[in-house]
Amino acid sequence: MTSTTDSTRELLLSRIRDVPDYPKPGVVFKDITPLLADPVAFTALTDSLVDLCVRHGATKVVGLEARGFILAAPVAVKSGLGFVPVRKAGKLPGATLGQAYELEYGTAEIEIHAEDLSADDRIMVIDDVLATGGTAEASLELIRRAGAQVAGVAVLMELGFLAGRARLEGALRGAPLEALITL
Repeated sequence: MTSTTDSTRELLLSRIRDVPDYPKPGVVFKDITPLLADPVAFTALTDSLVDLCVRHGATKVVGLEARGFILAAPVAVKSGLGFVPVRKAGKLPGATLGQAYELEYGTAEIEIHAEDLSADDRIMVIDDVLATGGTAEASLELIRRAGAQVAGVAVLMELGFLAGRARLEGALRGAPLEALITL
């Protein structure tokens, strides 16, 4: 668990809206847009993620498309670190490294510019939600293939009932997985 205070955790949770039956019946979508619209809550979230970057010795921040970009970019700026996007396949110009991963029904692929990372880099992966762990697992593989080290993975929310943490255990290779909120 992180050093995020109970009051910060409660503030963040109070700004996440449940949207029933979205994007399909039976799913309760966790909408973070009210949190992003609240400057106090968004600042508290950013500060908590900055603290994790500092504590784990990150030298760069990777944000996972798309909401991970929104969270990771201000963390990178506030902590004085570089920001590197991990995008869906075909969205980055130039030479990229790609990694396919399994979805519930099919596969997907993400890419990164390998030249944005070096062997001296310790990367903190940031995203809004850890669900099944597929995207995070693929991003860890990409980071290591690019020659960098993994400082950890930090998420706003972990949906514990989807077992993403268990899926990531081997891929983390001892790096921490930090969730500010676990549902």
